[in-house]
Amino acid sequence: MNIVVKQTIPSQKKITSEEIINLVLKQRDIPDIAAFLSPPSPLDFSLKDFGFTKKDISQAMTLLKKLHKNQKTVVVYTDYDADGITGGSVLWETLHLLGFNAMPYVPHRKHEGYGFSKIGIDRVKKEFDPGLIISVDHGITAVDQVSYAKTLGIPVIITDHHHKQEMIPEDAVSIFHIPALSGSGTAYIVAKEIFEYFKSQSLITPPQIKKLEMLFQTDYLALATIGTVADLVPLVGPSRSIVAAGLAAFPRVKRHGIRELCKEAAIDGKVISPYEIGFQIAPRINAVGRLEHGLDALRLLCTTDEARAAELAKHIGMLNIDRQELVKKQVAEARAMVEVLPDIPPIIILHAPHWHEGVIGLIAAQILELYYRPTIIMTQGDGFYKASVRSIPGFHITDFLTMISKHFHGFGGHAAAAGFTLPLKNLARFEKDALKRAGAQLTPDKLVRTFTADLGIPASFLSKKLSHALESLSPFGMGNPAPTFFSEVEVLHAARIGKEKTHLKLSVREAGSSMLPLEGIAFGQAEIFPKLSKLVSIQMVYKLGINTWNSKETLQAVIKQIALTDDVQ
Repeated sequence: MNIVVKQTIPSQKKITSEEIINLVLKQRDIPDIAAFLSPPSPLDFSLKDFGFTKKDISQAMTLLKKLHKNQKTVVVYTDYDADGITGGSVLWETLHLLGFNAMPYVPHRKHEGYGFSKIGIDRVKKEFDPGLIISVDHGITAVDQVSYAKTLGIPVIITDHHHKQEMIPEDAVSIFHIPALSGSGTAYIVAKEIFEYFKSQSLITPPQIKKLEMLFQTDYLALATIGTVADLVPLVGPSRSIVAAGLAAFPRVKRHGIRELCKEAAIDGKVISPYEIGFQIAPRINAVGRLEHGLDALRLLCTTDEARAAELAKHIGMLNIDRQELVKKQVAEARAMVEVLPDIPPIIILHAPHWHEGVIGLIAAQILELYYRPTIIMTQGDGFYKASVRSIPGFHITDFLTMISKHFHGFGGHAAAAGFTLPLKNLARFEKDALKRAGAQLTPDKLVRTFTADLGIPASFLSKKLSHALESLSPFGMGNPAPTFFSEVEVLHAARIGKEKTHLKLSVREAGSSMLPLEGIAFGQAEIFPKLSKLVSIQMVYKLGINTWNSKETLQAVIKQIALTDDVQ
């Protein structure tokens, strides 16, 4: 374990809550603190703000205007995860309300795989004979697939945020690639641009304008927020604007699907934060595409029938329970494979033919968390190994896969997550190549879990006022975690808590100070309890929060890591 403290405040220095916030933001290299604390409204964003020219935009809008006039079908071809489903809901519904003959298409994870495929394009051609396909949350790497669609006479517009490779689909009519946003955030901006264009051209009626303006201020922002948080997009810049505005919009959302989903998750009426989205809303949306067909998740989010929404939400809740049980079982199998290895390699590669394709990404995430190694989990299907990959900070997994891409049938992803398909016959060569290259890059020091604190701070400086002031930095999430602090304190009291006695409850204070004791909670760290005698000195990395009980607020440290001071020295 490593503890890295970015900056330390000496105990003799007096400092205000505002100064502490500014220090945190400077440590995080936030260039414009005022804009960070008061994010601009996403309603003011246009495609031009992301570098697209008038020519880029007008080419797409001219085609859309022509299709609208001739009532040719437009297919919104979206990904099956929460980011794609929410973005697809925004773009499809916008087109539908503008009067387009628009149809959504969600590929089946098992039968078609991620993104565009020849099978999927053929189905779209047969079912809809569209005048246009618009992708959501995929397409930037689909060079061959977009060219294939063109041979069938189907133009393609791409909206995506994933990592670009050397070649892009030059046969696409337009490409709106915005890495600073999620797939749903990109779809939100593109949909709003289409709406603004049709409004400026007087192609829609005042009632249409009024309805869509309301939706872009409320429901569509909430949907883009769900997708952004679910896809672990850094909450800085324009994505921070979308999520901040989207969370504020949640109480005004009247969409049956979102309301019923919140009821099913028992969070209806609660203040929605990234936590509720990441752990309760998004997993339910994802469960549909993992175990069945993602189109039902889109139906839930777009239905205008309250009873239908309740029915779908109940079914999705049951699917989520099934997903949890499946993951628990298959993670145990994967863990057993690792435990019998003589040494844990720098990159973990596991495969089993029966593992469910829809949950291998979740297995990879849990194995990574257990062993702190980049993890590749593979299953078999359609003559290939299908893989989901998760990585540790500082090891860009998609760049790594690019180095060994000669083995793959296809691949793509982000810095922290990726996927690929591998011909069965290539397995041994791929494993040998991946292990060799990872061994050269992942030196032992990079495979030690590091806990980083924004500030080292005397515990006596902590207060409820500071904790409340830190809320100005929210919403917290990927790329903008809640501030972490490092303090050296002495233990006044310690107890093991929880059903299995795996957690710790502490009372601590700065040694030699007259401060009131600070409560601390450390989840899953009870193994250190036997060493915590009274007045023993410990170092802790923690987040500051408020524990409310019976209307009484108490300052609390949520401890990420504890170490005895003597052990560290």
